[in-house]
Amino acid sequence: MADGEQGRVAMISGANRGIGNAVARRLHAEGYRLSLGVRRPSAFTDRAGLEGGADVELFAYEAAEAAHAPRWVEQTMARFGRIDVLVNNAGIHRNVTLESGTDAELDELLDINVKAPFRMIRAALPHLKASGSGRVVNISSMSGKRVRNLAVGYQMSKAAMVTLAHAVRRIGWDSGVRAVAVCPGYVRTDMAGGPTAPPRDQMTDPDELAGLIAAVVGLSNTGSVAELLVNCQYEHML
Repeated sequence: MADGEQGRVAMISGANRGIGNAVARRLHAEGYRLSLGVRRPSAFTDRAGLEGGADVELFAYEAAEAAHAPRWVEQTMARFGRIDVLVNNAGIHRNVTLESGTDAELDELLDINVKAPFRMIRAALPHLKASGSGRVVNISSMSGKRVRNLAVGYQMSKAAMVTLAHAVRRIGWDSGVRAVAVCPGYVRTDMAGGPTAPPRDQMTDPDELAGLIAAVVGLSNTGSVAELLVNCQYEHML
């Protein structure tokens, strides 16, 4: 960034664990002030690397609740006065296939993995534009880029996140807003698993992924990355 990362404000959903927590720690180490959206702030215990207190604030954010998106944005503006980065990380997995799974499970997938980041972007977009170098990071998945198993509900939701990132690029470009869809394969978190998963020691390290995300967020407006595919194994489909 032309003005450096010091003082910039990043909002990160699902920052209590996994990829979200790794991104929070990395951006904080680079000088960002953090607005962290978590379901239960009182239960947030993994603060390693987030010491400093005054520049890290926790807010209650439930992705399934439509009113939480504008509320969290308003709280962030009241606390920090600006928003420069939005990381849509909160998400779920449900095994909805064409032959199994319920409408309720599909609705839950789409509500949390698609509608929630849509609402967050809509609420934060005016402030990201005002930044002049606003950044949106949608944590999608390799499942949003190819069909490898039968979990079509999850794949649909993650493909929508990729599309949403491209829509942000289009609408925000002239105001300096850049967006990236980050599409990792297996990452060593508590969400990774399944019969086709590699051994955990062969999965992508969340801290390494966070470093890549921080690097993309830190690019100038003339060095935008639209999609970032990160995998721990070779796939002939990509």
